Amino acid sequence: MKLLFSFLLLFLLSACQTTPPIEPVEEESTPIPITEVDVDEDEEGLANLVKAKPPVVDKPEVETEKQYENIWLKLAEGFEFEVPENSRIAKQRDYYLRHPTYLKKVSKRAEPFLFLIVEQIEEKNLPLELALLPVVESTFDPFAYSPASASGLWQFMPVTGERFGLQQDWWYDGRRDVYASTQAALKYMEILHRYLGDDWLYAFAAYNSGEGRVKRAVQRNKKANKPVDYWSLPLPRETQEYVPKLLALVDILRNHKKYGVELPHIENQQVLTYVDTKSQLDLAYAAELAELTVAEIQLLNPAFNHWATSPDGPHKLLIPTLIAEQFNDKLAATENNERVRWARYKVRAGDSLSVIAQKNGTTTAVLRQINDINGSFIKIGQPLLIPVASASQQDSLYAQAKRFESENSKGKRKVTHTIVEGDTLWDISRLYKVTAKDIAKWNQMSTKKTLRLGQQLTIWKAPKSQSRLTQTRSVTYKVRSGDSLGLIAQKFNVKTADLVRWNRLQKHKYIKPGQKLLVHVDVKKSRG
Repeated sequence: MKLLFSFLLLFLLSACQTTPPIEPVEEESTPIPITEVDVDEDEEGLANLVKAKPPVVDKPEVETEKQYENIWLKLAEGFEFEVPENSRIAKQRDYYLRHPTYLKKVSKRAEPFLFLIVEQIEEKNLPLELALLPVVESTFDPFAYSPASASGLWQFMPVTGERFGLQQDWWYDGRRDVYASTQAALKYMEILHRYLGDDWLYAFAAYNSGEGRVKRAVQRNKKANKPVDYWSLPLPRETQEYVPKLLALVDILRNHKKYGVELPHIENQQVLTYVDTKSQLDLAYAAELAELTVAEIQLLNPAFNHWATSPDGPHKLLIPTLIAEQFNDKLAATENNERVRWARYKVRAGDSLSVIAQKNGTTTAVLRQINDINGSFIKIGQPLLIPVASASQQDSLYAQAKRFESENSKGKRKVTHTIVEGDTLWDISRLYKVTAKDIAKWNQMSTKKTLRLGQQLTIWKAPKSQSRLTQTRSVTYKVRSGDSLGLIAQKFNVKTADLVRWNRLQKHKYIKPGQKLLVHVDVKKSRG
C-alpha cells in the first residue's frame, strides 16, 4: 500500500519554477498567460495514485448516458460553446498547436483534481467549458500567485475570495483549497452569468477584469450604436486575449483528431475524497494515518500554511479515495491529545528563542527548524509554531522536520551557480536550501573567502521531495505612485534587502512609478 502511494510530488510540475510576469488587470483577478510548462522527465506526479483503480463494484444495469474512460474525451465531446473563426482565436490556437506538449504537461498537474472539478460543474448543471478556466488562470498550479496577489487554481483576489466565503488566515488560505475554491468559482460564475444577461462570454471576461468593467463596456457601445457582443467590446488587452485562450482550447479538444492532437489520459473516476476530520489535526499525524508522506498530504491540501490544520476550521482534508475509509477508521480511534502537536505563539517584548524554548519545554533547534528561522533573530508580534508534544515526541518531530532539509549525497542533483554582483555564501545557501559550510566543502574553499564575479560554484541540491515545503513563485511587480521598497516588501512579506539584491538596485536610489521589480514570493507566507 505504501509503495502504491509513494508518488514523486510532481503534480505541481514547476513548484520550484515561476510563472512569467504579467501586467495586472486593475479590477478583480489577473490571469496567468499561456506559457510553456517545464516538467522534469524523471518525475511522474500523482500518476501512481491517479492510475490506481478502485475496486469494481457490480451495479444493476440501467440505461445511462455514454460512459467515458478518459475525462478529457468526456469534456471534448460535452462542450457546448460555438467557437467562431477569427484572428484572436487563431492566434491562441496556433500557440497551442506550436507547443504540442503543453496540454500533456498541464494535464499532469490537473490529474488529481480534474474529476473533482468536473463533478462539481455537473452537479450545478453548468457548461463543461468552465473546467478549462484553471488552465487559463493558473496552468492548473494550486500554488499559482500573481503580481496582483491572486492565488490558487482559480486565481482569487483576497477581497473576492472573502466575498465568496474563502477563509484566509495564518493557518489556512481557502483560495488554495481546491475543493472550496472550485465551489466559490462556480458560484461566482453563476452570478456573473445572471448579472450580465446570461451571456457566458461576458461572464468569462468579467471573471478576468470585473463585472463593472464589462457592464460599462457594453453600455458604452450601446450609447455609440456599436455592436455589443464580446468581440466588439473595448476591454483591456489581457481580457481581449482571455476568452480566446479558453475557446481555442475548446476548439482543439473538440477537434483533436482534425488538428492531430493526442488527448492526454486522465481516468474518469474519483481519486480523492473530502474527509471531515472534525477538529484540528497535525498534518504529520494525518500523513502517518494515511501512510503517505507529509509532503504528499500538503500537496493534496495546498491551502494549509503550516504543520497543522486551523484550530477554528475548516477541518477537511483531501485523501486518496482508495485509503479514505481506512484513514477515517484510524482517525476515529485516535485520542484527542494525539491529534495536535503544535500551538501558535506570538513573540512578546523580552522574548528570545532560548527563552521561548525553555518556557515551552523544547529546544531552540526545534523552533528554528519548524519555523524556518535562520540565526536567532525574532521580532515582537511574530507568530511561531510551538510543539506541545512530549519530549520523546519532539525528538521524532525534529527528525521529521530535518528530513525536509536532508542533504545526503544519494539522489541529489548537481547544480552550477555562477556568481553575480551582490552574491554572498549566505544568500546562495538560502537560495538552494543548503548551508554555507556545505558550499565551502563542496568547492574546497573557506567560508570567509571572497567570491569573484563569474566564479562557478558546485551545489548539490536535494530533490524536491527532500526540500523544505516552501512554495515560491516569482512575480514582476509594477511600481505604483506612492510605493516604496519598504511597502512593497511588506506587501509580499519579503525583506527590503532582498528586493534590492534581486533587482540589483543601488541602496539609496529611488524607485519610480512604472518601474518593474522582480519579487520571489513564498506563497504560504504572503499576506496578499
